[in-house]
Amino acid sequence: MMSGNTIDPPFPSAAPRNTRSIHDAPGTSAQEHARVAPGDIAVGVVIGRASEYFDFFVYGIACALVFPQVFFPFASRLEGTLYAFALFAFAFVVRPLGTLAGMEIQRRFGRGTKLTAALFLLGCSTAGMALLPGYASLGAAAIALLALCRIGQGLAMGASWDGLPSLLALNAPEHRRGWYAMLAQLGAPLGFLVAGGLFAYLWGSLSSADFLSWGWRYPFYAAFAINVVALFARLRLVVTREYEQELAAHELEPCNERELFRSQGGNILIGAFAALASYALFHIVTVFPLSWITLYSNQAVGEFLAVQMVGACLAAAAMPVSGLVADRIGRRSMLGLLAVLIALFSLAAPWLLDGGVLGQDLFILIGFVLLGLSYGQASGAVTSNFEPRFRYTGAALTYDFAWLFGAAFAPLVALGLSAKFGLVAVTVYLLSGCVCTLLALRANRALAARD
Repeated sequence: MMSGNTIDPPFPSAAPRNTRSIHDAPGTSAQEHARVAPGDIAVGVVIGRASEYFDFFVYGIACALVFPQVFFPFASRLEGTLYAFALFAFAFVVRPLGTLAGMEIQRRFGRGTKLTAALFLLGCSTAGMALLPGYASLGAAAIALLALCRIGQGLAMGASWDGLPSLLALNAPEHRRGWYAMLAQLGAPLGFLVAGGLFAYLWGSLSSADFLSWGWRYPFYAAFAINVVALFARLRLVVTREYEQELAAHELEPCNERELFRSQGGNILIGAFAALASYALFHIVTVFPLSWITLYSNQAVGEFLAVQMVGACLAAAAMPVSGLVADRIGRRSMLGLLAVLIALFSLAAPWLLDGGVLGQDLFILIGFVLLGLSYGQASGAVTSNFEPRFRYTGAALTYDFAWLFGAAFAPLVALGLSAKFGLVAVTVYLLSGCVCTLLALRANRALAARD
């Protein structure tokens, strides 16, 4: 029933999808409500994702450039960076809890209230980091407050799930699902481009003392403003009558989580591991290299950030290519092919990162291209396995666990092991993600054949 070349097929137990527009239901005229266009949904998804990624990249960059000196001055530069990366993982650990809490808020008060609360928490947590005194002023309390703000970011990210990515996939034309899935992922390179640009400008324009004293705080203030814009852009979509009807028609509402885990828990795990190669690569080419450069390379930080920004542009350009290819060969086949390519890239990673400025730049540029091709199809590639009533919550938790398993500890593990055993640790980390992806895709195909 499902093969590697099938693009998001219907799941075996699902009821046939109603081909009639929900706006043609009895008692509702077609003129009263215009049908929701995939392009309109895509705009909301891109804006929302870009603001969220911007928040996380601002924190990730600060882990390498700021936090070791400001919050962990008592430790060596390496140890301070590792401590910062440990806090970095907190957000991904609590993210599933944020999703579950958000689902409960939605049941009681509605989708709009949930989204408003989540983005308010996200903005306040990010802006709160900008106001934190350093270790020199508050001591260990400063670290505790930083950890609390990071946990707030993670809870907010989980609770901000609005179902628009799933709605976008369901409303996409039958043979353009790879293209529309890619649109939802464009927020990642856009968020990194803005965050990296801000830090590069401040790093190059200020003295080291001014940057560490107050300059690093500006990107965190900017994150709050961007979140306000994103909030209104997303609320404009999800609280309208057309979108509420469309979401309800596709059963994109919270379900009973215990029932979900009992009957569809295997699909959550398969979905999380199916894109693990891409998620493992995500922080290996965005956050980890910046920490490695500041510790073990003579390359200027500003120049390296500029190379990463070029890489983000290449990733953004590669994502449309991923959509076109996925619509020809299937999204699962695309993920499998990219897992093999990422595995080959991982074998060259130590040589590139230890190859001076040219090698390091090639690592970034090639890595970002592979990230764009793989991450463009990493979202919801196997969510069609879920029964309709489980898809909304199942897709959200699948997304959370993919981040947790693949990306949460990537900078911490890669830097810690590389500092002790050499850059071959990067190869091992990426290869493990590629193996998990290939095994998950194989398990998904076997389950489909059985059904």
